[in-house]
Amino acid sequence: MTSDDRRFRMPWHRGRPAAAVEHVRPPVRRHVTSVRVGPNAVREAREAVAGHFAETGIAPGSAFADAVLLVVSELVTNVLRHAPHSPLTDVGVTVAGDQLVVSVADTEPRLPDLTLEGMGAGLRMVAELAADYDGELSAEPAVEHDGKVVLVRFEIPL
Repeated sequence: MTSDDRRFRMPWHRGRPAAAVEHVRPPVRRHVTSVRVGPNAVREAREAVAGHFAETGIAPGSAFADAVLLVVSELVTNVLRHAPHSPLTDVGVTVAGDQLVVSVADTEPRLPDLTLEGMGAGLRMVAELAADYDGELSAEPAVEHDGKVVLVRFEIPL
């Protein structure tokens, strides 16, 4: 080591632990279940989502878990009402850090009107549940097909 090396050393070379660990993103856990659109769709979607609560850190039977399942029920019911020609709906749950996102995709390309005046009672309830957990309701065109995806973001309570 030369005398120049002794005068200036980068902070990570001074015997301190590396701070890079602080910047590592938490793992993202994503589960998507395809549910056949029909009379059992809501039940199957709820069961699929509830089946992943334990591994995503959500306490089954908690108020938050109940809110998530109610959102899944409402969004799948909307697929049954407004996209009945979709053979399947993809129901997803993504957990990353302190956020949980529920996604429901169908093949109907028309996006729902998410204005206060345009939403029906079900979507208003979904928006209110999301807001209760510092989240939001949104919709966007699907990337992999000609349909749409409705997304509900929640902050996971501690």
